Amino acid sequence: MKTLEKITLIIYADIMLILSIIMCLLIFGWLDMDLAGNIVYRIIEGETSSKVLLGISIVFILLSIKCVFFDSTSKEQIKERQGVLLENDSGKLLISKETIENLVNSVALNFQSTEDVTTRVELDKENNVKVYVNLIVSSDAIIKDLSVNLQNKIKEKVKKATDLEVKEVNITVKKVAAKEQQEA
Repeated sequence: MKTLEKITLIIYADIMLILSIIMCLLIFGWLDMDLAGNIVYRIIEGETSSKVLLGISIVFILLSIKCVFFDSTSKEQIKERQGVLLENDSGKLLISKETIENLVNSVALNFQSTEDVTTRVELDKENNVKVYVNLIVSSDAIIKDLSVNLQNKIKEKVKKATDLEVKEVNITVKKVAAKEQQEA
């Protein structure tokens, strides 16, 4: 969210809070209706105060319309969420996160001691790739060796296939598969 939208939302929420409190005070009879009416009347009748109030109202109306009807997310931010956009003289190439995840999954499943794998990929604005891998490994796996080999192989394969640098490969071993599951 942009700074202007945050500030607008904070001010708008404060105004709504004040109006809600005033309405509750009026309903419960703790604030005199005539007193509240006189205050509002004086604000509206005053030449300077009415112009300031009108200006603030117009600004809030325009900002409300902008927030309701126009998405603040740019097309570039949407593409960043979807994947990495590469450009050259011939055109553009969008490599989706799903593609990188599938590539990582295929690398991980090629290891003999890997039973199951799920992957999540994060991209930053500089197209740095962070890979998060969750594994279920067989009971005969040497987890430390597997993770080092897997990290190196994932970095190598992603670089070769997409020409993207993988900054991190974070591996979580979720479970060691029981021997009965391996034999079945």
